[in-house]
Amino acid sequence: MNEKEDCLCPECLKKIISKKIEEAESKNTLCFMSKDEMIENVDYYYNEQGYWVFTERYHLRRGFCCERGCKHCPYKFKKQKV
Repeated sequence: MNEKEDCLCPECLKKIISKKIEEAESKNTLCFMSKDEMIENVDYYYNEQGYWVFTERYHLRRGFCCERGCKHCPYKFKKQKV
């Protein structure tokens, strides 16, 4: 981080995150992304059990539904209970 990125007030943090999102979107990645290409708390977060939970933004960038019933599925897929 440089001096301008040291401040993590809400306004500065929003600018930093927006810049990182723009950089990631400029790559136009619409398939599986490596962890280096994802932004924590933007593309994914960790739940209480420590598992990754992908966000709606991640799913939209990936470009298709995996049909696994993901919590933030933008494609509205609902896994049927057996």
